[in-house]
This record gives sequence, C-alpha cells and structure tokens, in this order.
Amino acid sequence: MSNQKPAAGSYEQVFAEQQEYKAKRASSYREQAIKLYPWICGRCQREFTRKNLSELTVHHKDHNHGNNPTDGSNWELLCLYCHDEEHTKFESFVRYGSTEDTETKSSTYNPFADLKARMKSK
Repeated sequence: MSNQKPAAGSYEQVFAEQQEYKAKRASSYREQAIKLYPWICGRCQREFTRKNLSELTVHHKDHNHGNNPTDGSNWELLCLYCHDEEHTKFESFVRYGSTEDTETKSSTYNPFADLKARMKSK
C-alpha cells in the first residue's frame, strides 16, 4: 500500500477527511462519557471491559451530535446493537411519524362489488 495522500477533491480524500473529523469529534465526548458512566449498555445491561470497550458507543439522546454538554446529560452508553436499534426507531419515527396510533383502517373499496353484473353482460 502506498502512503500517498488521495488526490484533492477525490472521494477517497473526502472520505478520509470525514473519518478523521468524526474520530476527532467522537474522541472528545466519548472519552468524557466513558469516564462519567459505568461501562454498561443503557438498554440491554450488557457489561463491558477494556477488552470489548470498543463495542460500547455514546448515543446522543436528542440525536444532535453537536449537543455535547460536559455533564453528559445528552449521552447514554449503548452497545452497538442497541445503538443501531435506537437509530432505526428514530428513522422510522421521522419517516412514518408517531407509532402510537397503531389502528390500521381497512379499505372500503371492493374490486369485486359488481363482478356478477359484469360477468352477465358478457
């Protein structure tokens, strides 16, 4: 592999810059959250050690990654699986709205309503 930097404006360069930015941003609040909270998933209660700590993520409760109060009030530690589930629920909420109204109304249209009459006319 080459140690050359990707060409300016290329996908590889943009991706590398994005990854660097995300790692830099996450390291600050992640380190703070790891010091503040016990190493336990806030949903499934799975416990973590130094060996598997990389599987414990910091979730922003309000889904705003720029909101990082130093008291940790917008963070919770979640394992990778629970974190993915939390974001899936949020994306579904954004896409489909509230999930509280679970009553599904049936269709009133009946495609076979006049079938007998149509068959007689042929």
